[in-house]
Amino acid sequence: MRKITIISVAILLASGCSSPDKSRQEISLNGRWEIARTSGITIMPDDYPAMCQVPGLVDMANPTVNSQDTVYENSIYWYRRSFKLDDPARDVIKLKINKARYHTRVYVNGRFAGENIYSFTPSVFDIKPFLNPGHEENILVIAVGCKNNLPDTVTNGWDFEKIKYIPGIYDDVRLIVADYPYINNVQVAPDIINRQIRVAVEIDPGDSRRIPVGFEVREAASGRRVTSGKYIEAKRTDGQANIVNMLIPMDSCRLWSPDDPFLYDIELKTSGDRKLTRFGMRSFMASPDSGIFLLNGKPYYMRGTNVCIYRFFEDPDRGNLPWESEWVTKLHAKFRDMHWTTIRYCIGFPPERWYEIADSLGFLIQDEYPLWTLGKDNYKKHLGNLNPQQLAAEYREWMRERWNHPCVVIWDAQNESITDVTGKAIELVRHLDMTDRPWDNGWAPPVSPKDAIESHPYLFSRYMNSKPGSDGYLKELLAEVKIPGNDPNSHYPLPGGKRYDNPIILNEYGWIWLNRNGTTTTLTDKVYENLFPGVKTASERLDIYAKNLGILTEYWRSYRKAAAVMHFCGLGYSRPGEPRGQTSDHFIDIRELEYEPHFYKYVRSAFSPVGVMLEFWEKSVNAGSTESFSVRLINDTYTKYNCKLVLNLARDGISVSQKTEEVYIDPLGVRVVELPLRIPAQAGRYTIEAGITYDGEKIISSREFLIK
Repeated sequence: MRKITIISVAILLASGCSSPDKSRQEISLNGRWEIARTSGITIMPDDYPAMCQVPGLVDMANPTVNSQDTVYENSIYWYRRSFKLDDPARDVIKLKINKARYHTRVYVNGRFAGENIYSFTPSVFDIKPFLNPGHEENILVIAVGCKNNLPDTVTNGWDFEKIKYIPGIYDDVRLIVADYPYINNVQVAPDIINRQIRVAVEIDPGDSRRIPVGFEVREAASGRRVTSGKYIEAKRTDGQANIVNMLIPMDSCRLWSPDDPFLYDIELKTSGDRKLTRFGMRSFMASPDSGIFLLNGKPYYMRGTNVCIYRFFEDPDRGNLPWESEWVTKLHAKFRDMHWTTIRYCIGFPPERWYEIADSLGFLIQDEYPLWTLGKDNYKKHLGNLNPQQLAAEYREWMRERWNHPCVVIWDAQNESITDVTGKAIELVRHLDMTDRPWDNGWAPPVSPKDAIESHPYLFSRYMNSKPGSDGYLKELLAEVKIPGNDPNSHYPLPGGKRYDNPIILNEYGWIWLNRNGTTTTLTDKVYENLFPGVKTASERLDIYAKNLGILTEYWRSYRKAAAVMHFCGLGYSRPGEPRGQTSDHFIDIRELEYEPHFYKYVRSAFSPVGVMLEFWEKSVNAGSTESFSVRLINDTYTKYNCKLVLNLARDGISVSQKTEEVYIDPLGVRVVELPLRIPAQAGRYTIEAGITYDGEKIISSREFLIK
């Protein structure tokens, strides 16, 4: 038998400061664990032949414990390590596993300590009754199973564009050691209008009759004290957890936003416990009257992308990257370089460290529960016995873990599913969030006028089965100003032609994906064959992909029909080999996070806070004619912007005609400029380009066409 790994335990506060009194100790169990595989829950194995990183996935075991590479089924993976405690007589000793999949079972010193069948929310176990006395070594075993063995009464993360569903303990593991009164949970609700915070402290009082709770609020970066005090509340007679409600002034607070992600810490202390919680002073709400969102009381147009972390888990180049803080921080910084301020964590949740990074860098997160079934028949097939009460229990654990993150601004109940279960579950839990964030209910109807609706207008998907008409695909798709579709208005239409007035989140569009090496995916093979038959090389495909994705981005942003425009996707898998993938991201070097150059050039420009769109969709124009070119300019900022608009007609990179005009765009405004231009008499292929300069960078919108 392999020798069990021993943890060297350092007793520290969560804040990183040593504690002279008996306060909370949080002990990380991250690191190298022993691992073994069995074919089912029968007998705990004696032999653990490999080592595996926690957090991580079971495919990281060395040597491998799994012969299957394309699918993980009918197996149990057993993680083992040991630990000692300096003071096992403390009142509270809990094991917290932030996230593990699928169906987590815990054993301490050979005895069953508990289980959690959920795969996407934390597992917390009281392990004190199972500990050895004194300072003896304790043996901890955590078993996880496979997706196919889950019952259909819980979500399983089904995604027809995934294959492997790799199990593992994919988030942090730690011991929590404290005394009563023990702080179970904290919710901080900023009130920026009245410059205060409401704080709900959930406490397990033990035998305490009264519960003094001290607090201190500090600036997170500087540590400067903002305010402090103490609340006292009597113990409830029912013996259940107490809720201590506080109202704490924040007179000179600094608001959190993508431009200024300023953070605060609140430290709460009882006689036996101390807990540090980070928060930001911000508000976020939907404005159905204007069809936009309000951030800190002001209209805010969201620009962003998607992260499909569970698909990335199946990427052949993934390795340890999702758990490397430096890499994750760099990923989010690369997103910000694209002018993105918003991310949808799509069909699943990354490790909690990602949310901390999003807080500190100032991203707005649409947090989407991993529930995707498409039509009603698929819902019945995959989650036929999952009812609203069961789903609400999962939502409740998700919200409790995530509700203090200022980055999380939208609870997203599901993706592209036709069901009434999610809406009923939302109604059961939304009151728990004291800030009343908007909810998104996928393809199902919005539950409240305060919620959002999600739109996936995949215009290019029509070319899977047809070729463009004689006027060309751009005119065919974009000449008409459209309200984004493929949303609840499409799948649950209201009577009488009415529409849901909720703000529209357009967080998927395109259907022209390419793998990182420039090859087509299973969803785009026919699209490229029908639309671009003359495009043969990877470089040519990547160029035309980027140009058209830029055009679509300009189109969806410029008419202000959506409150959020979010490209799909910023991080996913790239699977050009068998079994081939359906979508992909835009990196050519995933470890170094190097973007594909065409994508960076055209799509980054299309997401500029002050943007430009050439409203020109013609495939050809007549030689010698005079054309009036319409240019739409938008301003997502709160400052009036003055610039020079340049319209340039070129052939083979050489300018043949040009117009300029000094223009301004009001804060959050739209400006339409008409510029006439004489078309040359010489026939051939030309490029027309409208450009401005924003923040020292050239922002362009270009079209290619024929002069006949």
